[in-house]
Amino acid sequence: MLSALREFDGLLLRKVFPKIFSSSLVQHELVGNYSQLFRIPGSEPDLEPYMLLAHIDVVPADEADGWDAPPFSAQELNGFIYGRGTIDNKQSVMGILQASEYLLERGYTPRRSFYIGLGHDEEVNGLYGAANIVKLLKSQGVKLQYVLDEGLAVLDGIINGLDGPAALIGISEKGQATVKLSVSSAPGHSSMLPRESSIGILASAVNRLEENLMPRLFGYGPERSTFEHLAHKFGLPLRFITSNLWFFSPLLSRVLERINNTNAFVRTTTAVTMFNSGVKINIIPSYAEVFVNFRIHSAQTLQEVLELVKSDERVKVELVNGFDPLPISSYDEQAFGFQIIKKMVQSMFPQLTVAPGKTSDAFLLNTDTCESLVIFGTDMVCAETEND
Repeated sequence: MLSALREFDGLLLRKVFPKIFSSSLVQHELVGNYSQLFRIPGSEPDLEPYMLLAHIDVVPADEADGWDAPPFSAQELNGFIYGRGTIDNKQSVMGILQASEYLLERGYTPRRSFYIGLGHDEEVNGLYGAANIVKLLKSQGVKLQYVLDEGLAVLDGIINGLDGPAALIGISEKGQATVKLSVSSAPGHSSMLPRESSIGILASAVNRLEENLMPRLFGYGPERSTFEHLAHKFGLPLRFITSNLWFFSPLLSRVLERINNTNAFVRTTTAVTMFNSGVKINIIPSYAEVFVNFRIHSAQTLQEVLELVKSDERVKVELVNGFDPLPISSYDEQAFGFQIIKKMVQSMFPQLTVAPGKTSDAFLLNTDTCESLVIFGTDMVCAETEND
């Protein structure tokens, strides 16, 4: 991976975007050896800067997974580029750099200074990329007006009953917890099995987790504002319901939780992702473990989720890693970051309804450095940069 990161920097980025690496206006440095940090100073230094974020790294891919084109070929088919990372998150990397290159070639100087941060290890929590960028900015006393990161986009057909597409601008991100449940017991043989096995005990614990969902919290986070902003786009009776959520929140909550696509609006989600046990088909294993991933609702804390992960005394519960939900950024008329992205979206896609939302993928944000987090697809960066 490290050699690939070096090649991506030296053989691609610096050749495709020479201006941003050579311009006397741009200040550039490597952070954590592989992450890229750029500062483009504005003509009015008293204005608080903002930051555009993306990440260079991608998750592994195998052609055997059913790709229509080799996952690292960047092959173009029917007007689309196929490849691992084209959505997560190379489109943001290329969009930001292409917009910046375009403007620099034309001698453009922004009014407001801005930063570009390209992390190299986001898929493994960003501990050396984004985290070190935050530390560096904090050491320099940088205070950001807002951060624009990957996240929500234009949704079409995701929310049942919504008339036409809607653009959701993320104003917060769910927290996350990875929890390991494990059982240790005496080993045995399938011909003389114990009454309960480690696998059976753990399977029962998993079943209880999946049957006893986390509590409904609809209306205690930004999701209520999402539906209030979208109310006029629904037909009856949903328009009447979403226009009167002061009364109908419990009803809408029950409707949303029944649909896989919208259940995450309502609560902390519980996903069983890995189950490990056994080495031979006729041996009762002495140990079984399962990993469960929780995406924590804005109205809950990590500690509150852990207290609800209860099991019998034979099941050991361990927190592998986790963090609380991020603060909810302002999205009122005075919220500069939200309003400038909203204005940009509406100018480019006037048919869209824009609403605040939240995402489930977290970015390492230090609230001492940034006033607000705005999360949206950054294929619109060029217009946003030109406007400010």
